[in-house]
Amino acid sequence: MNVLVWHVHGSWMTSFVHGKHRYLVPVTPDRGPYGLGRARTYPWPDTAVEVTPEQLRRADVDVVVLQRPEELDLAGEWLGRRVGRDVPAIYVEHNTPKGDVPNSRHPMADRDDLLLTHVTAFNELFWDNGGTRSTVVEHGIVPPAVEWTGELDRLAVVINEPVRRWRVTGTDLLPAFAELAPLDVFGMGVAGLAERLGLPPDRLATHDDVPQHRMHAELGRRRAYLHLCRWTSLGLSLIEAMSIGMPVVALATTEAVVAVPPTAGVLSTRIDVLRDGARRFLEDPSLAARTGAEARAAARDRYGLDRFLADWDRLLEEEVCASR
Repeated sequence: MNVLVWHVHGSWMTSFVHGKHRYLVPVTPDRGPYGLGRARTYPWPDTAVEVTPEQLRRADVDVVVLQRPEELDLAGEWLGRRVGRDVPAIYVEHNTPKGDVPNSRHPMADRDDLLLTHVTAFNELFWDNGGTRSTVVEHGIVPPAVEWTGELDRLAVVINEPVRRWRVTGTDLLPAFAELAPLDVFGMGVAGLAERLGLPPDRLATHDDVPQHRMHAELGRRRAYLHLCRWTSLGLSLIEAMSIGMPVVALATTEAVVAVPPTAGVLSTRIDVLRDGARRFLEDPSLAARTGAEARAAARDRYGLDRFLADWDRLLEEEVCASR
Protein backbone atom coordinates (compact mmCIF):
# COMPACT_ATOMS: atom_id res chain seq x y z
CA MET A 1 0.00 0.00 0.00
CA ASN A 2 1.25 3.51 -0.83
CA VAL A 3 0.55 5.93 2.02
CA LEU A 4 0.93 9.69 1.57
CA VAL A 5 1.91 11.23 4.91
CA TRP A 6 3.67 14.44 5.91
CA HIS A 7 6.62 14.53 8.30
CA VAL A 8 5.18 16.53 11.19
CA HIS A 9 6.01 14.82 14.51
CA GLY A 10 9.36 13.07 14.40
CA SER A 11 8.84 10.45 17.11
CA TRP A 12 5.33 9.45 16.01
CA MET A 13 6.35 9.37 12.36
CA THR A 14 9.37 7.20 13.16
CA SER A 15 7.05 4.55 14.59
CA PHE A 16 4.51 4.94 11.78
CA VAL A 17 6.97 4.44 8.91
CA HIS A 18 8.26 1.20 10.45
CA GLY A 19 5.16 -0.56 9.10
CA LYS A 20 4.91 -2.84 6.09
CA HIS A 21 3.79 -0.19 3.60
CA ARG A 22 5.51 2.34 1.33
CA TYR A 23 5.35 5.81 2.81
CA LEU A 24 5.41 8.81 0.46
CA VAL A 25 6.82 11.78 2.37
CA PRO A 26 6.51 15.20 0.63
CA VAL A 27 9.69 17.18 0.14
CA THR A 28 10.12 20.72 -1.20
CA PRO A 29 13.33 22.60 -2.05
CA ASP A 30 13.20 24.67 1.14
CA ARG A 31 12.34 21.65 3.31
CA GLY A 32 9.72 23.82 4.97
CA PRO A 33 6.88 22.65 7.22
CA TYR A 34 4.95 21.11 4.31
CA GLY A 35 7.96 19.58 2.59
CA LEU A 36 10.31 18.48 5.35
CA GLY A 37 11.09 15.13 3.72
CA ARG A 38 12.82 12.31 5.57
CA ALA A 39 14.01 12.80 9.12
CA ARG A 40 17.66 13.62 9.69
CA THR A 41 17.86 12.90 13.42
CA TYR A 42 15.65 9.78 13.57
CA PRO A 43 16.35 6.36 12.01
CA TRP A 44 13.83 5.68 9.22
CA PRO A 45 13.63 2.62 6.96
CA ASP A 46 14.10 2.83 3.19
CA THR A 47 10.36 2.34 2.68
CA ALA A 48 9.87 6.00 3.64
CA VAL A 49 10.42 7.69 0.28
CA GLU A 50 10.69 11.41 -0.45
CA VAL A 51 8.36 12.67 -3.20
CA THR A 52 8.01 16.14 -4.71
CA PRO A 53 4.62 17.77 -5.36
CA GLU A 54 5.20 17.23 -9.10
CA GLN A 55 5.85 13.52 -8.57
CA LEU A 56 2.70 13.17 -6.46
CA ARG A 57 0.53 14.18 -9.43
CA ARG A 58 1.61 10.92 -11.12
CA ALA A 59 1.96 8.79 -7.99
CA ASP A 60 -0.17 5.78 -7.12
CA VAL A 61 -1.55 6.71 -3.70
CA ASP A 62 -3.87 4.31 -1.86
CA VAL A 63 -4.62 6.45 1.19
CA VAL A 64 -3.76 9.89 2.57
CA VAL A 65 -2.89 10.37 6.25
CA LEU A 66 -3.49 14.00 7.26
CA GLN A 67 -2.25 15.67 10.43
CA ARG A 68 -2.99 19.39 9.90
CA PRO A 69 -6.17 21.01 8.48
CA GLU A 70 -4.36 22.71 5.61
CA GLU A 71 -3.03 19.38 4.35
CA LEU A 72 -6.51 18.51 3.11
CA ASP A 73 -6.46 21.18 0.39
CA LEU A 74 -2.75 20.75 -0.22
CA ALA A 75 -3.09 17.03 -0.85
CA GLY A 76 -5.96 17.67 -3.26
CA GLU A 77 -3.89 20.21 -5.17
CA TRP A 78 -0.77 18.06 -5.36
CA LEU A 79 -2.60 14.83 -6.20
CA GLY A 80 -5.15 16.37 -8.55
CA ARG A 81 -7.83 14.32 -6.76
CA ARG A 82 -10.56 14.92 -4.20
CA VAL A 83 -9.12 13.75 -0.90
CA GLY A 84 -11.70 11.74 0.99
CA ARG A 85 -13.69 11.09 -2.18
CA ASP A 86 -11.33 9.94 -4.93
CA VAL A 87 -8.75 8.69 -2.44
CA PRO A 88 -9.53 7.67 1.18
CA ALA A 89 -8.28 9.87 3.99
CA ILE A 90 -7.52 9.46 7.67
CA TYR A 91 -6.91 12.52 9.84
CA VAL A 92 -4.61 11.98 12.84
CA GLU A 93 -5.09 14.35 15.76
CA HIS A 94 -1.99 14.53 17.94
CA ASN A 95 -3.00 17.37 20.24
CA THR A 96 -5.32 18.24 23.06
CA PRO A 97 -7.97 20.85 22.15
CA LYS A 98 -7.18 24.54 22.53
CA GLY A 99 -9.39 27.43 23.53
CA ASP A 100 -12.87 26.80 24.92
CA VAL A 101 -12.26 23.39 26.49
CA PRO A 102 -14.29 21.17 26.71
CA ASN A 103 -16.37 22.79 23.98
CA SER A 104 -13.59 23.00 21.38
CA ARG A 105 -14.85 21.94 17.96
CA HIS A 106 -12.38 19.88 16.01
CA PRO A 107 -11.51 21.39 12.60
CA MET A 108 -12.59 18.10 10.99
CA ALA A 109 -15.91 17.91 12.88
CA ASP A 110 -19.07 16.92 10.99
CA ARG A 111 -17.35 15.51 7.92
CA ASP A 112 -18.37 12.31 6.15
CA ASP A 113 -15.29 11.97 3.95
CA LEU A 114 -12.61 10.93 6.44
CA LEU A 115 -11.88 9.05 9.65
CA LEU A 116 -10.67 11.13 12.58
CA THR A 117 -8.06 9.19 14.56
CA HIS A 118 -6.89 10.38 17.98
CA VAL A 119 -3.67 9.25 19.62
CA THR A 120 -5.22 9.11 23.11
CA ALA A 121 -8.67 8.39 24.49
CA PHE A 122 -8.37 11.64 26.45
CA ASN A 123 -8.11 13.61 23.22
CA GLU A 124 -11.10 11.87 21.66
CA LEU A 125 -13.13 12.61 24.79
CA PHE A 126 -12.22 16.29 25.05
CA TRP A 127 -12.48 17.27 21.38
CA ASP A 128 -15.97 17.92 20.02
CA ASN A 129 -15.75 15.69 16.96
CA GLY A 130 -19.30 16.38 15.81
CA GLY A 131 -20.65 13.70 13.49
CA THR A 132 -17.25 12.70 12.09
CA ARG A 133 -16.36 9.05 12.58
CA SER A 134 -13.61 8.83 15.18
CA THR A 135 -11.40 6.21 16.75
CA VAL A 136 -8.23 5.93 18.86
CA VAL A 137 -4.89 4.36 17.97
CA GLU A 138 -2.64 4.68 20.99
CA HIS A 139 1.04 5.44 20.57
CA GLY A 140 3.66 2.82 19.92
CA ILE A 141 7.41 3.36 19.99
CA VAL A 142 10.55 1.90 18.52
CA PRO A 143 12.20 0.62 21.73
CA PRO A 144 15.27 2.69 22.63
CA ALA A 145 18.49 0.71 22.32
CA VAL A 146 19.74 1.77 25.75
CA GLU A 147 18.92 0.92 29.36
CA TRP A 148 18.76 3.09 32.45
CA THR A 149 21.82 3.30 34.68
CA GLY A 150 20.84 6.37 36.72
CA GLU A 151 24.46 6.99 37.61
CA LEU A 152 23.98 10.78 37.63
CA ASP A 153 21.93 12.25 40.47
CA ARG A 154 20.28 14.66 38.04
CA LEU A 155 16.73 14.96 36.67
CA ALA A 156 16.00 14.73 32.95
CA VAL A 157 13.34 16.70 31.07
CA VAL A 158 12.34 16.71 27.40
CA ILE A 159 10.43 19.78 26.17
CA ASN A 160 10.15 21.33 22.73
CA GLU A 161 9.90 25.14 22.68
CA PRO A 162 9.67 25.54 26.46
CA VAL A 163 9.69 29.36 26.38
CA ARG A 164 6.91 29.80 23.82
CA ARG A 165 4.75 27.10 25.40
CA TRP A 166 5.67 28.06 29.00
CA ARG A 167 2.72 27.12 31.26
CA VAL A 168 1.44 24.48 28.84
CA THR A 169 4.66 22.48 29.24
CA GLY A 170 5.14 23.39 32.91
CA THR A 171 8.31 25.34 32.19
CA ASP A 172 7.48 27.69 35.05
CA LEU A 173 7.62 24.73 37.48
CA LEU A 174 11.21 23.76 36.71
CA PRO A 175 12.90 26.00 39.33
CA ALA A 176 11.10 24.13 42.13
CA PHE A 177 12.88 20.95 41.04
CA ALA A 178 16.20 22.61 40.27
CA GLU A 179 16.38 23.25 44.03
CA LEU A 180 16.58 19.48 44.53
CA ALA A 181 19.05 18.52 41.81
CA PRO A 182 20.52 19.82 38.57
CA LEU A 183 18.19 19.54 35.58
CA ASP A 184 19.10 18.49 32.05
CA VAL A 185 16.56 19.80 29.54
CA PHE A 186 16.55 18.24 26.06
CA GLY A 187 14.50 19.36 23.06
CA MET A 188 14.13 21.92 20.31
CA GLY A 189 14.37 25.57 21.24
CA VAL A 190 15.76 25.01 24.75
CA ALA A 191 18.84 27.23 24.36
CA GLY A 192 18.78 30.16 26.77
CA LEU A 193 16.20 28.55 29.05
CA ALA A 194 18.34 28.82 32.19
CA GLU A 195 18.70 32.58 31.73
CA ARG A 196 14.96 32.93 31.08
CA LEU A 197 14.21 31.13 34.34
CA GLY A 198 16.92 32.96 36.26
CA LEU A 199 18.80 29.74 37.02
CA PRO A 200 22.58 29.35 36.95
CA PRO A 201 24.02 26.87 34.41
CA ASP A 202 25.00 24.45 37.17
CA ARG A 203 21.30 24.03 38.07
CA LEU A 204 19.86 23.76 34.55
CA ALA A 205 21.77 22.61 31.47
CA THR A 206 20.17 22.63 28.02
CA HIS A 207 20.77 20.19 25.16
CA ASP A 208 19.26 21.60 21.97
CA ASP A 209 18.01 19.34 19.15
CA VAL A 210 20.11 16.29 20.04
CA PRO A 211 19.71 13.25 17.71
CA GLN A 212 17.27 10.75 19.15
CA HIS A 213 19.73 7.91 19.83
CA ARG A 214 22.13 10.24 21.65
CA MET A 215 19.34 11.78 23.67
CA HIS A 216 18.14 8.33 24.77
CA ALA A 217 21.65 7.42 25.92
CA GLU A 218 21.92 10.63 27.94
CA LEU A 219 18.44 10.29 29.44
CA GLY A 220 19.31 6.83 30.72
CA ARG A 221 22.21 8.19 32.77
CA ARG A 222 19.94 10.52 34.77
CA ARG A 223 18.24 9.36 37.96
CA ALA A 224 14.61 10.13 37.05
CA TYR A 225 12.42 11.64 34.34
CA LEU A 226 10.46 14.82 35.04
CA HIS A 227 7.20 15.39 33.13
CA LEU A 228 5.48 18.64 34.12
CA CYS A 229 3.14 19.19 31.16
CA ARG A 230 -0.17 20.73 32.20
CA TRP A 231 -2.08 20.42 28.93
CA THR A 232 -0.46 18.50 26.13
CA SER A 233 -1.14 15.21 24.45
CA LEU A 234 0.82 12.21 25.68
CA GLY A 235 4.46 12.97 24.90
CA LEU A 236 6.34 10.15 23.23
CA SER A 237 9.45 11.22 25.12
CA LEU A 238 7.68 10.20 28.35
CA ILE A 239 6.97 6.71 26.97
CA GLU A 240 10.53 6.43 25.65
CA ALA A 241 11.97 7.41 29.04
CA MET A 242 9.81 4.78 30.72
CA SER A 243 10.87 2.19 28.14
CA ILE A 244 14.52 2.94 28.94
CA GLY A 245 13.72 2.13 32.58
CA MET A 246 13.50 5.60 34.10
CA PRO A 247 11.27 6.25 37.11
CA VAL A 248 8.79 9.04 36.37
CA VAL A 249 7.78 12.17 38.27
CA ALA A 250 4.76 13.58 36.44
CA LEU A 251 1.78 15.87 36.73
CA ALA A 252 -1.41 13.80 36.91
CA THR A 253 -2.95 15.50 33.90
CA THR A 254 -4.34 14.46 30.50
CA GLU A 255 -3.34 10.91 29.42
CA ALA A 256 -0.39 10.64 31.82
CA VAL A 257 -2.68 9.15 34.46
CA VAL A 258 -3.27 6.17 32.15
CA ALA A 259 0.24 5.88 30.73
CA VAL A 260 2.06 5.88 34.08
CA PRO A 261 0.78 3.28 36.57
CA PRO A 262 1.34 4.01 40.30
CA THR A 263 4.21 1.52 40.47
CA ALA A 264 6.13 3.34 37.69
CA GLY A 265 6.62 6.65 39.42
CA VAL A 266 4.93 9.49 41.25
CA LEU A 267 1.90 11.27 39.77
CA SER A 268 0.15 14.16 41.44
CA THR A 269 -1.23 17.63 40.84
CA ARG A 270 0.54 18.77 44.01
CA ILE A 271 4.06 20.05 43.47
CA ASP A 272 5.10 19.21 47.03
CA VAL A 273 4.18 15.54 46.44
CA LEU A 274 6.15 15.50 43.19
CA ARG A 275 9.14 17.16 44.83
CA ASP A 276 9.09 14.59 47.60
CA GLY A 277 8.96 11.78 45.03
CA ALA A 278 11.87 13.22 43.08
CA ARG A 279 13.86 13.63 46.30
CA ARG A 280 13.32 9.96 47.21
CA PHE A 281 14.55 8.79 43.79
CA LEU A 282 17.59 11.03 44.06
CA GLU A 283 18.46 9.77 47.55
CA ASP A 284 17.68 6.09 46.96
CA PRO A 285 19.05 4.70 43.66
CA SER A 286 17.71 1.22 44.47
CA LEU A 287 14.18 2.62 44.75
CA ALA A 288 14.70 4.43 41.44
CA ALA A 289 15.87 1.18 39.84
CA ARG A 290 12.86 -0.82 41.07
CA THR A 291 10.41 1.87 40.01
CA GLY A 292 12.12 2.27 36.65
CA ALA A 293 11.83 -1.46 36.00
CA GLU A 294 8.08 -1.18 36.55
CA ALA A 295 7.95 1.81 34.20
CA ARG A 296 9.82 -0.11 31.53
CA ALA A 297 7.49 -3.11 31.74
CA ALA A 298 4.39 -0.89 31.62
CA ALA A 299 5.61 1.10 28.61
CA ARG A 300 6.67 -1.90 26.58
CA ASP A 301 3.45 -3.75 27.34
CA ARG A 302 1.05 -0.92 26.45
CA TYR A 303 3.01 1.01 23.84
CA GLY A 304 4.76 -1.73 21.90
CA LEU A 305 5.57 -1.11 18.24
CA ASP A 306 3.96 -4.36 17.05
CA ARG A 307 0.58 -3.47 18.56
CA PHE A 308 0.76 0.07 17.15
CA LEU A 309 1.56 -1.11 13.62
CA ALA A 310 -1.08 -3.85 13.74
CA ASP A 311 -3.70 -1.27 14.75
CA TRP A 312 -2.66 0.97 11.89
CA ASP A 313 -2.61 -1.89 9.38
CA ARG A 314 -6.18 -2.73 10.30
CA LEU A 315 -7.30 0.90 10.05
CA LEU A 316 -5.60 1.55 6.71
CA GLU A 317 -6.92 -1.65 5.16
CA GLU A 318 -10.46 -0.98 6.37
CA GLU A 319 -10.51 2.53 4.92
CA VAL A 320 -9.03 1.49 1.59
CA CYS A 321 -11.38 -1.50 1.25
CA ALA A 322 -14.42 0.62 2.16
CA SER A 323 -13.59 3.10 -0.62
CA ARG A 324 -13.55 0.48 -3.38
